[in-house]
Order: sequence, then C-alpha cells, then structure tokens
Amino acid sequence: MIDLYTWTTPNGRKASIMLEEIGLPYTVHSIDIGKDEQFAPDFLKISPNNRIPAIDDRDTGISIFESGALMIYLADKTGKLLPKEGAARYQVIEWLMWQMGGIGPMLGQAHHFIKYNKGKAPYAEERYSKEAHRLYGVLDRRLEGRDFVAGDYSIADIAIWPWISRFEWQEVDMKQYPNVKRWYETIAARPAVKKGYAVPKDTGPIPMP
Repeated sequence: MIDLYTWTTPNGRKASIMLEEIGLPYTVHSIDIGKDEQFAPDFLKISPNNRIPAIDDRDTGISIFESGALMIYLADKTGKLLPKEGAARYQVIEWLMWQMGGIGPMLGQAHHFIKYNKGKAPYAEERYSKEAHRLYGVLDRRLEGRDFVAGDYSIADIAIWPWISRFEWQEVDMKQYPNVKRWYETIAARPAVKKGYAVPKDTGPIPMP
C-alpha cells in the first residue's frame, strides 16, 4: 500500500495519475498548501523540502519526495511506464528531466506573474510568457509524427501533461500548437488520467482547448 501526500497542483497530479495508471492501491493524504500544511513536522519527515507530492511505501519502508523521483520509483517497482534498460529508458528519463528543469519551473513562474500578479511586473510577464511559448514549441516539434514524447506512453507524458492542463493560466492558445493539442486531448481521455486529476479532491472537469 502506498501513502500519497498531495494537493491539486500539476506536480501533485503527476503522482495520482501515475498511481492510477499502474493500478497500485494507495491512500490519499491531503496536504493543503493554501493552509501551509506542507510545513507540518510529520510531513517534513517525509518531504524535507516541504513540497508535495511525496509517497511512503508501506511494503518496502521507502519514502520518496520529489515528483520525478517517485515516478521513477513507482515505474521500477511495477515494471510499467518506463523501459527497464537501454536507450529507450534514458530517452524517457531525458524528457522527464526536461519537464522538471523547464516546463515545471518556467510555467510555474508564468502562473505566478501572469495569473496571480498580473500588471505588477510587466518584464516578468513578458519573460515567462515567451518562455512558455518556447517550451510549447519544443513539445510541439517533438510530437510531430509521434503519439507520445518518448516512444510509448510513459512517465514523461504523465509528468508533462498536468502542466499543460493549465494552458489557460499561461494564456496559451493550444490551437497554435496542434501536435500538443492532439497529444493533450488523447491523454485527457484516458480513464486513469480523469480519475487521478480529481485527487485529492474534484476541482471540476479537465480543461479542454
């Protein structure tokens, strides 16, 4: 049994969608970051960087924080959504790292300046808007002639998708990126994605372009 500590953020949804896709039983523990619950001493024992998501695997006694690390752990534990070896494995990890080093932090900054603090820092709004579009362009070119970012559907797709699901927050018109739009809609239709998106609580339907 997996204990999942999470909230309704793109990073949190990576973990819940992953768990739904691989079919492992899990118990959800809501960590409301709006109420600073991520700073609670018990949670800090599992996630010393006071960030969600985190997991505690009761079967192995292993706890993991950082979404990319826990996705690799769960994939290796089940043998699903990540090739076991060779070039195919590293291609998935490569695009997972691209999400963690680019899509996540850069789109997170776009949310901060464009959605939550619009008009306060025009330079930052322009900077992160341009970077959001650059990253969408990278993803669109990668998906040209491909169903998924790294071979078969994998943890790379699961990691990237929740960030793209906030395209409205980023003021991105998905019609500018037809390959991303097609990929996004394909993944959004998956039953496990629909279920995982509503963890730890249902915030409404998946946004559709």
